[in-house]
Amino acid sequence: MFIARHGETIFNAVGRMQGDGQIHTPLTRRGFGQADKMGAALAQWLGTHQALELWCSPAGRAQQTLSVMAEHIGADWHQRHVDARLNEINVGSWTGQNYAEIRQEIGDFVCTRTGLFTKTAPDGEDYPAVATRLRAWLAGLEAIDADRLVVMHGMSSRVLRGIMLGLEPDRRFGVPVAEGLPQGTLVMIGGGQEQIIRLDATGIVE
Repeated sequence: MFIARHGETIFNAVGRMQGDGQIHTPLTRRGFGQADKMGAALAQWLGTHQALELWCSPAGRAQQTLSVMAEHIGADWHQRHVDARLNEINVGSWTGQNYAEIRQEIGDFVCTRTGLFTKTAPDGEDYPAVATRLRAWLAGLEAIDADRLVVMHGMSSRVLRGIMLGLEPDRRFGVPVAEGLPQGTLVMIGGGQEQIIRLDATGIVE
């Protein structure tokens, strides 16, 4: 499974919360460039074997990123599978707010070491809830033998990767959470191992 974190959006560029896609936040020029580079790296990696099942969250930023990547590998974006279980963590009423504004209201809520949220929005989603829906998505794939490209989000992709890699649950959240990777980064997971296909050094980790 190839897992891509979508490219930078207009909200990322100014430090605003996006959450699970309640609002459409289009890619910036940098974001489209990141998608283009991930697509090129994937095409080079695959060579002549380019038959991938396409998956993404319903969020516009994930679908835009997937459209660019699909073009590189000659895949039909219209045949993609869109699944809400691949959404970003729901941040409830924090959606659209500036990170700095939230900090002023509740104090630090992002771990400086890991980039994980240490607090949950009052009407939002916690990490165990994210893990539950992602495990359900994975369980539905077991009967289908296919290689897949999945375009999703920062926090939710960390949980998915943690589950697929069989990591120990984080003691603070009770679910496995993989290391944070910048936007515009593409990894491959197979046989319980992860390999970075493209690492974007300019992307946003938080």
